[in-house]
Amino acid sequence: MLKIKTIKSAGLVLVTLTTLLCINIQTILAQEKPTLNRTILLENKVNLPSKNINAKIIRVTFPPGFKTPRHTHEGPGPRYVVKGKLKVIEGDKTNTYAAGEVFWESGNLMSVENIRENTAELIIFELVPAN
Repeated sequence: MLKIKTIKSAGLVLVTLTTLLCINIQTILAQEKPTLNRTILLENKVNLPSKNINAKIIRVTFPPGFKTPRHTHEGPGPRYVVKGKLKVIEGDKTNTYAAGEVFWESGNLMSVENIRENTAELIIFELVPAN
């Protein structure tokens, strides 16, 4: 009698362990896999002056406290602040942008000032009529 009970108990333990193992494997397989996150940071309709456009990507580094003179760029486009904080005066509008923010520059008369005590960095995406 004792051997039969021991065999049944061992069988029950084996079935239980197998079931738990299968559940754990399914749980591991069902865990979320990394996915691609896509976020629109800026969207702007653009009327381009030409069918042929020269797209430029320019990296600009601003020393602490540096302010550009009023100037224009060859074309409009999005600007991405990589690091630091910038005060942008474009026309009669003044805005500040920090690292990770994006803004649209129209190509009008403007100035940019690094308002932090560390270096600031800006990526300019410029859309210029091709020659």
